[in-house]
Amino acid sequence: MSSRGTFDGLVAVVTGGASGIGKAVTETLGSGGARVAVLDLEPADASDLAVRCDVADDESVRRAVARVAESLGGIDILVNNAGIGAQGTVADNTDDEWRRVFEINVLGTVRVSRAALPHLRKSPAAAIVNICSIAATTGLPNRAAYSASKGAILSLTRAMAADHLGEGIRVNCVNPGTVDTPWVQRLLASSGDPAAELAALRARQPHGRLVTAEEVAGAVAYLAGPASASITATMLQVDGGMHSLRLRTGAAR
Repeated sequence: MSSRGTFDGLVAVVTGGASGIGKAVTETLGSGGARVAVLDLEPADASDLAVRCDVADDESVRRAVARVAESLGGIDILVNNAGIGAQGTVADNTDDEWRRVFEINVLGTVRVSRAALPHLRKSPAAAIVNICSIAATTGLPNRAAYSASKGAILSLTRAMAADHLGEGIRVNCVNPGTVDTPWVQRLLASSGDPAAELAALRARQPHGRLVTAEEVAGAVAYLAGPASASITATMLQVDGGMHSLRLRTGAAR
């Protein structure tokens, strides 16, 4: 979690900030002193500014970002969190479903970043943090479209870092494992055996539990804050070691 005062005087924008990871990020940055604007289809009031925004619509994005900059006096931090999930193999999803996932997860990040860049260039502490996923670096079953979209976010993060470092804008991403969010809870509820599915999700993460939204928010706050002033083009994994650990179960190790 961020220390109180870390973000004093800074303005942060969090897309998809009304629930789940986005809500935790909003609360963490706010507790550190930032003035936080939530951009969401159904924005919550638990922030300094709540703006309805559809990241799939460029005009909606431009209006929302302009309102934030005008109302709060600029933009210093952008957290691209808005996104959707998708289940299925490469053969299971229609072209329309693939387009929908990329429209929101990838192009949504592009649109908001593009609209925020003129304001970020004026900030002495500019940072963009993209919410990526373990799915970008680890093959997960039945997540083809989602994994492809998050792989694009990882590559986009590095490309943006290269393009904008000279302008004083750092760009990083956070790669969570399976996080206890409303979306995951809905997936569990719709499964044939929610208890068994939850046990399987816990077991595939080496520390044996779901990641919390607050843990992801803590990583976002670190990458967005002054302590990471020399960090850019980095992915920070918050997954209990899922990306690289292969632990043996049982007494014998």
